[in-house]
Amino acid sequence: MDSHDVRRQWAERSGEFSPAYYAYYGPDERSEAVLGVLERFVDCDARVLELGCSSGRHLAHLHDEGFERLAGIELNDEALAVMTDNYPDLAATGRFYLDAIEDVVPSFDDDAFDVTYSVETLQHIHPDAEWVFDDIARVTDDLIVTVENEGHDEEPPAETEVNYVQDEVPLYYRDWNAVFTQRGFEQVAVEDCDRDTLRAFRAV
Repeated sequence: MDSHDVRRQWAERSGEFSPAYYAYYGPDERSEAVLGVLERFVDCDARVLELGCSSGRHLAHLHDEGFERLAGIELNDEALAVMTDNYPDLAATGRFYLDAIEDVVPSFDDDAFDVTYSVETLQHIHPDAEWVFDDIARVTDDLIVTVENEGHDEEPPAETEVNYVQDEVPLYYRDWNAVFTQRGFEQVAVEDCDRDTLRAFRAV
């Protein structure tokens, strides 16, 4: 499986892990964790980008709490229609890009966003597309937040490791601290979040 196969899986996803699935369950503890770290480090007028926003449940939670300059990237064609039905205020005011992260982020200007975050999204980036982490760092002026599954070992992986969800969806374990500190950021917060770990990085 290469990066094109991974993208195709998410672009065509229906049922479990689809935009409708996430909209049905709505904001969760990860939404609260992202909100908490943003409230700690930035103001409500921050320019915020979510990588892999799906139908927008995490962005909608930020919007409800006063964040208004919101944007998202999503690969699945159904996402914006589901967002319009479930989070109409967000759909009307946010900026959304319907394409792969690797195809959108390189087009942004340097420091285009104050905050860039992902929730269980960067863990699906194929190793042959890891170059996009350089662009994520480049377009982020202040804060990067990752909420990703890092596996169950106490020590981070020395290199990218892969696991498969339901024997089909690849999940890549990475040392996110290393990924972004090597790109000019400093880790400023770490929190356990159920099966995930939230990490916040600020530009040095």
